[in-house]
Amino acid sequence: MELLAPIGPIRSRRMFGGHGLYADGLFVAIISSDQLYLKTDDQTRPRFMAAGCEPFRYDRRAPDGQVTTASLGYFQPPEEALESVVLMAPWARLAMEASLRSANAKPAKTIKPASDAAPRPRARKAG
Repeated sequence: MELLAPIGPIRSRRMFGGHGLYADGLFVAIISSDQLYLKTDDQTRPRFMAAGCEPFRYDRRAPDGQVTTASLGYFQPPEEALESVVLMAPWARLAMEASLRSANAKPAKTIKPASDAAPRPRARKAG
């Protein structure tokens, strides 16, 4: 997790049989089978692919029992990036940028307005 220090403090949460890594509340990476995978999107994925990075893949079983391999938008960083924070920094920033774009693309949560009905008068105590 120290390798991701350039994007801020990292928080880890168990998931997927591994760990999800968060920076500033954004999901930026997965650790699975002792491998780090960084979040990508349409803008950053080509950089990872050009560097020969491998995507995160997992097997899933369909209701009919068929096992298929699925892929998420997470890629391993280049091998040399695992050697130092300095070499990892540009890859970590790409993951953070992809996470920010993903978060900004989601519709904002709307708050339900209070009922349009007029308030009911309070019952008076008999007395």
